[in-house]
Amino acid sequence: MEVRGEAMIGAHIGFRTLAALALTIGLAAPSTMQAQFAGPAIPASPDTNQPHPATTDTAILMPGQRDPVIYAGDLLKVLVFGTQEFAPAVRVSVDGNVQLPLIGLVPIAGLTVNRAEDLIAQRLSSAGMFVNPQVSIQVTEASLQFATVAGEMHGIIPISGSRHLLDVLAAAGSMPITASHVVTVLRAGAEKPIVVDLGTDPTKSAQSDIAILPGDKIIVSRVGVVYVLGAFKNQGAIPLQQNSPLTLMQATALSGGAGYEGDFKDLRIVRTKGLDRTVVTVDIQKVLRGRSPDPVLEADDIVFLPSSPMKAAIKSGGINTITGILSVLIIALETKTF
Repeated sequence: MEVRGEAMIGAHIGFRTLAALALTIGLAAPSTMQAQFAGPAIPASPDTNQPHPATTDTAILMPGQRDPVIYAGDLLKVLVFGTQEFAPAVRVSVDGNVQLPLIGLVPIAGLTVNRAEDLIAQRLSSAGMFVNPQVSIQVTEASLQFATVAGEMHGIIPISGSRHLLDVLAAAGSMPITASHVVTVLRAGAEKPIVVDLGTDPTKSAQSDIAILPGDKIIVSRVGVVYVLGAFKNQGAIPLQQNSPLTLMQATALSGGAGYEGDFKDLRIVRTKGLDRTVVTVDIQKVLRGRSPDPVLEADDIVFLPSSPMKAAIKSGGINTITGILSVLIIALETKTF
């Protein structure tokens, strides 16, 4: 009986030792985890993650009507009023010239249609072929008369003269939910990109329906996301809806809820603005029970719920395994005693 009692005492002491060790690990873990949120790992420019302001210059957003521009590869038909003999159909060469009867090579690439008509008329008059000729040019096949849509939407949309932004986006297809309503237009000759906020109010859509010119590149960027990591049922990125706030409770619901093993008092919201990174610790249980405010999340926020080592061990069967081993050891010692 004394041997049995000593075995039980030894097993009890061993169990207490393992429990103490697990508690020590649990207390030491949070200080180790916080080191990864000390700041950006590599140097970045001050402009990192800074949004571009929307363009407000009406001269850029709503340019007046302009004549079509002739590009290399365009197929033209040149006509002189009052004569049927001079009506050549020519294609603009790679170097920007056209070969015309009576006057030879004429560089017209990059000119507007009206400017090209005046240049050809001047060449015909200087060569003595016509007196005060009235020249007209028809662009029968345009090589670069299109706008490109890239990013979350894709398309090459023909542009005849000018079209508007909403028409071009509609021609490229329906806008996915991951597409941002802030659209960037890259225009040749413009000093800066044109940033347009489409918004969500249909009554104000006319303000953002800017003119799109041939050669414009429309970039539809991806909407911001919130990253959910750690002891959640589902980890990953949650897209932000346009002009609709996402709170911590909503993100928790979308991620399937917090797992049992989570350290609910140590949930961390990591937010980066340029070079500044801040970490806010939140008790998620108090938020879910309405005892603490529900934080509003922003684009690129990281919501991290660390695991409690003790609760993780219980969930994974670690304590049950240890208890089972000790029970087997006690039974073995009892058997030896008898």
